[in-house]
Amino acid sequence: MSSNKKYWKSVEELENGSIVEALRNNEFVEEIPTDEFLGNAEALASSGTSRRDFLKYVGFSTAAVTLAACEGPVHKSIPYVLQPEQIIPGVADYYATTVFDGFDFANLLVKTREGRPIKVENNTIEGAKFSANARIHASILGLYDSSRLKEPKLDGKNSSWSAVDLKIKSSLAEAKAKGGQVVLLTNTLASPSTEKLIGEFIAKNPNAKHVVYDAVSSSEALDAFEAVYGERALVDYDFSKASLIVSVGADFLGDWQGGGYDSGYAKGRIPQNGKMSRHFQFESNMTLSGAAADKRVPMTGADQKQALVQIYNIVVGASVPVTLEGNFKAEVVKAAQQLKAAGSKGVLVSGIEDKNAQLLVLAINQALASESFSTVGTRQIRKGSNAVVSQLLKDMNAGSVHTLIMSGVNPVYTLADSASFVSGLKKVNTSVAFALKDDETASIATIAAPAPHYLESWGDVVITKGTYGLTQPTIRPIFNTKQFQDVLLSLNGVGGTFYDYLKANAAGFVAGSSWNKVLHDGVVVIGSTALAGGSFDYAGAANALSKSKSVGGLELVLYTKTGLGDGQHANNPWLQEFPDPITRVSWDNYITVSNSDAKKYDLSNEIVANGGLNGSYATITTADGVKLENVPVIVQPGQAVGTIGLALGYGRKAALKEEMQVGLNAYALYKNFNGVQSITLAKANGVHEFACVQGQKTLMGRGDIIKETTLTVFNSEDAEHWNEKPMVSLDHQEVEATTVDLWESFDRSTGHHFNLSIDLNACTGCGACVIACHAENNVPVVGKAEVRRSRDMHWLRIDRYYSSESTFEGDNKRKEGIAGLSSSLSTFNEMEKPGDNPQVAFQPVMCQHCNHAPCETVCPVAATSHGREGQNHMAYNRCVGTRYCANNCPYKVRRFNWFLYNKNSEFDYHMNDDLGRMVLNPDVNVRSRGVMEKCSMCIQMTQATKLKAKNEGRPVRDGEFQTACSSACSSGAMIFGDVNDADSKVAKLAADERSYHLLEHVGTKPNVVYHVKVRNT
Repeated sequence: MSSNKKYWKSVEELENGSIVEALRNNEFVEEIPTDEFLGNAEALASSGTSRRDFLKYVGFSTAAVTLAACEGPVHKSIPYVLQPEQIIPGVADYYATTVFDGFDFANLLVKTREGRPIKVENNTIEGAKFSANARIHASILGLYDSSRLKEPKLDGKNSSWSAVDLKIKSSLAEAKAKGGQVVLLTNTLASPSTEKLIGEFIAKNPNAKHVVYDAVSSSEALDAFEAVYGERALVDYDFSKASLIVSVGADFLGDWQGGGYDSGYAKGRIPQNGKMSRHFQFESNMTLSGAAADKRVPMTGADQKQALVQIYNIVVGASVPVTLEGNFKAEVVKAAQQLKAAGSKGVLVSGIEDKNAQLLVLAINQALASESFSTVGTRQIRKGSNAVVSQLLKDMNAGSVHTLIMSGVNPVYTLADSASFVSGLKKVNTSVAFALKDDETASIATIAAPAPHYLESWGDVVITKGTYGLTQPTIRPIFNTKQFQDVLLSLNGVGGTFYDYLKANAAGFVAGSSWNKVLHDGVVVIGSTALAGGSFDYAGAANALSKSKSVGGLELVLYTKTGLGDGQHANNPWLQEFPDPITRVSWDNYITVSNSDAKKYDLSNEIVANGGLNGSYATITTADGVKLENVPVIVQPGQAVGTIGLALGYGRKAALKEEMQVGLNAYALYKNFNGVQSITLAKANGVHEFACVQGQKTLMGRGDIIKETTLTVFNSEDAEHWNEKPMVSLDHQEVEATTVDLWESFDRSTGHHFNLSIDLNACTGCGACVIACHAENNVPVVGKAEVRRSRDMHWLRIDRYYSSESTFEGDNKRKEGIAGLSSSLSTFNEMEKPGDNPQVAFQPVMCQHCNHAPCETVCPVAATSHGREGQNHMAYNRCVGTRYCANNCPYKVRRFNWFLYNKNSEFDYHMNDDLGRMVLNPDVNVRSRGVMEKCSMCIQMTQATKLKAKNEGRPVRDGEFQTACSSACSSGAMIFGDVNDADSKVAKLAADERSYHLLEHVGTKPNVVYHVKVRNT
């Protein structure tokens, strides 16, 4: 029976049906402007329009409607009038440069496209031994920071450089007339040309002096080295030459003495001919170095001092009394005896901020005649003196400093006694701050002078004695900036630019080479000689150190995080969203406490229903009454009982986007530049919501995810024992899983076939690969709230695993001892809780590019498919966002675009403004809302490599194929290449007996190969 019921779409249709009816019948409400396309329609008809013209007319009418409905925005571009011959549109140019920002340093190649820098790569030329860490990789984003200081400011108002120059010159003249001090306050420069320029400035102004200030001090180590060797420098250790490494409080895989040691360290950690180095770590916080160690002993700072004296006693045969508990003493004695037995193949390092402790480090390495300890190429990247900075504060508050010129420092933020600096600054007649941003110091200085980014600057750098690197601009200054050196030239009355000065001065360093050659290579090795050490009272230093007392109460141990370092990159969203390698928390700093202390103070963490991690708040109070309230708490396995950790570099407010103003300023607790402070702790009210991408999970017996063994077993047993192959049942017979296929295979032996090899022994969890992937592939930043909802967009993650027992082997034995279901449930529940001092394993995970990919079989629109070269492809235009592929992926490496992250004020990061988008790679599509995305194995890079070789008429060389992650990996953990080239390194690694695939029993046949982790325990 038919229905006479009326169906309607809106209230308006019911109330005024006639208008709605007319609109419905009139397909095109407005007249289509066809005459704009064809001229007047009547004239067209009267001229005897042909059938062809009529069809044109109709076609243009239809096109007009289509264009009106689908018209996109018009982006106007200005073509080159005279195109620079070195720029070919669509082809990248690379510029070699050496960077040092006062905290981080590296030898780089900067990739530019059509005149704009878009990515940082490692310079691999001979002599360029320092690779970029995560912060250096992310620093390119700082060039396009819209919150940069864009023009000079005088007394808080926009001004001009001529006015600034006049003001400084008049202030210097007045200071000379009145006998007031002129102080140049800078970070460590490591630049011979700048230091020479400063020397000329002081010669011209005898009342001037240069004060070097490092936000994170290495003054005690510098003082000790200077006392023995007569030079203010640091030792550049070569861990590749060590068979035994003992570290007492030194996170040398992190930021200790500038970092950059992971490459040498990793060389000794990969078992070769049955041998690998052994590593003891004594520390308070769980660090990257502690995570990599074969034997890690958590202990307080006071115990570390006693441990160092004990090691000194055993190595040099002294008998200085020490106070150590029995368990600690046994471990220290064992390490010291092995260190002495290792002799020249042993090395000791320490991060204890005490001159006597650092003197003992020199004494022990001298006694060992350690090959890893060399005074030939000392590090020049730290020069600051705590005593000199303290004296400056006194002089400022006494009113004796007339003019203060600052460059590369932000003492209002980084000084513990910031209030004293601010009060002293008010007594300074003229203060000048050269800064990238209108930061905490620049905003209250008389003159805020905008400094260029290092990618807009000229300079030279001596990172280690005997090397010389040039910094060159890769783009013209974006804003009205001026280098500190150019202003100094003007103050010295010298004509020309700093480029001219630099080139003339460089002649003394590039002997045997040329300016153009060094500029092309980025660095030159000029050689240096070893320093002769003088005699010193090491026994007196040992006695003094042994008498040092505990700070009392809880020990606060301050450190720098892998992401933000000293805090100068606080406005960088890539680094803010970068998960900490140990805690896996982003967008925060927090105190880390041991499980024992957490129970004592009633502090806790819990994972809530939505998967987010929540934690308690605590209030920290130092012995002199400085208080930090409502600090979030992370219960950290491996934290020494009686200590808590807190990262520097957070809590900034000035010149930062609101989204970046996270965390608390721990520099307020950095009293007397000492990273260990006595504090009291009290629980505070409330619950903190963390953005944590991985809770404190354990391996839980998943032996085919992380495989590891000991060196003894590795050397004594066949690979079948320690790299067991998964078995499956076929016709009621157990066979190797890799011999059974559900899919029909195809021939992969012709052409290229790409594999990525990842060695778990070499991976330190540093995260440089994560940031490099962000930069290369236009990965969006989603913010804290979305990360908390498990919506982070990282194409590459570094999983961190803890053992619940003292070792992963202990986990396996516990798992194998399970009897029955009830035992299984209780045992696995207990194994979820990491041990008090767990072993740690890092594992980079990205799309495994399976040859039998389960994602490909379930996609209803064929958006994901397999290429003949082994890469799993994504066609974003085909993807309709069903997310079937993510559900079917056993590795959980696919990311869904929940929102439009580009040009969206809800995600106000670099992709939301025109300047920030200049960093985007034009070779990679910026994905839109509603599509899946994941690692592409950098197909744009492999294609470019093939085209380059084709244009040059040659085959691709081994090592030439790279991905963003493999090229960023400084430890050599990631190797990429063509397995069809039997002589390639990646082919040999794929065939190595340590190689295995994740979840091999599933039969996906991945193109990512992992290598069993071997521990020298």
